[in-house]
Amino acid sequence: MATHPHSAVAITTTTTSANPKLSLLRPHFCPPRCAFNFNPTTPFRHQHLIRNASVDLHIQRRLLLPPPRVFAVDVSGHLLQDTGASLFVVAGAYALVSVFDNLTQRQIVEQNLSRKLVHILSGLLYMGCWPMFSTSTEARYFAALVPLLNCLRLLVHGLSLVTNEDLIKSVTREGKPEELLRGPLYYVLMLILCSIFFWRESPIGVVSLSMMCGGDGIADIMGRRFGIHKIPYNKHKSWVGSISMFTVGFLISIGMIYYFSKFGYIELDFVQTVERVAVVAMAATVVESLPAKGGLDDNISVPLVCMVTAYLSFGFQP
Repeated sequence: MATHPHSAVAITTTTTSANPKLSLLRPHFCPPRCAFNFNPTTPFRHQHLIRNASVDLHIQRRLLLPPPRVFAVDVSGHLLQDTGASLFVVAGAYALVSVFDNLTQRQIVEQNLSRKLVHILSGLLYMGCWPMFSTSTEARYFAALVPLLNCLRLLVHGLSLVTNEDLIKSVTREGKPEELLRGPLYYVLMLILCSIFFWRESPIGVVSLSMMCGGDGIADIMGRRFGIHKIPYNKHKSWVGSISMFTVGFLISIGMIYYFSKFGYIELDFVQTVERVAVVAMAATVVESLPAKGGLDDNISVPLVCMVTAYLSFGFQP
C-alpha cells in the first residue's frame, strides 16, 4: 500500500493537536532552533536577573579581594623584618658599649666622658634605627623590645642578682650596683615609653628623646669642662652647660625631625616646627638647670617636660 509523503507530519500534527498537554510542554523540552539568533543565556538572564546580579557581584568580590595566602605572606614578611631589625639594634647597642668600654680600658677616653657618650649615642642611634622596622602596627613593640631587654639587664644587676663590674663601671658614676636602678633605668624606661606611645610618626617622641639623649648629655660634658660661671639658683649647673643643652638639643631635634620627614613619617611646616622645637628646648633647659637634690632625675624630668610641652605645641600624634 502506498504511503503519502506527508503522512508522518500529518500524524504528528494530529497527535499534538489531540494532546494539548504535549503541545504545552514542547517549547520547554524542544526549543525552536535558529541558526542566526541562538543566544542560550538570554532567557536565563531575563528569567533570573536577580540571581545573575548576585553571582556577578560574588565574582567581582573574589577578583577584588586577594586570596588569604597574600595576607599570610604579608604578615610573615613584617614579622621577619621586625625581628631582624630588633636583633640588629640589640647587636649594635652591645657593640657600642663594648667599643667605649675598650676605649676606657685603654685610657683613650675618660670614664665619665665614655659614660656620657654612651648616654648620647645609644638613644639617638636607637631612634635612628626606627625606619628599619616595618609599617605594621606591631613594629613599635618589636622596637621597644630592645630597651626592654636592657631594662631587665639593669634590674638583674642593680638588685645584685648577678654581678657585672664592667656594666657598673660603664654606666654609673660611683660604681655602685644600686645606681643602675636610678638614672640608667629611667633612661631605658623613657625609650620604651616613647617607642610605644610616640612612635616615629609623632614629633613628640622625637624631640623628647633628642633633648634627653643629646641635650642633657652634652650639657653635662660641657658643664664639667667649661662650667666656670654657675647659675645663681643652682651652683651645680653652669651657664655654658645650659646654653649647650639648648643649642645642641635644639639642633639634634630639628635634625631628627628632618630625618624622619625624609622617610615620609612626619610632615610639618618648617618655620612653625623651628619655633615649637625652640619652645620645647627652652622648657627642657630650664627644668634641667633646676636643683635636683631630692627631686626627679634628669632622665625623667627632661623627657616628661618635653612630652607635655611638645603635646601643647604639636598636638598628640601617636
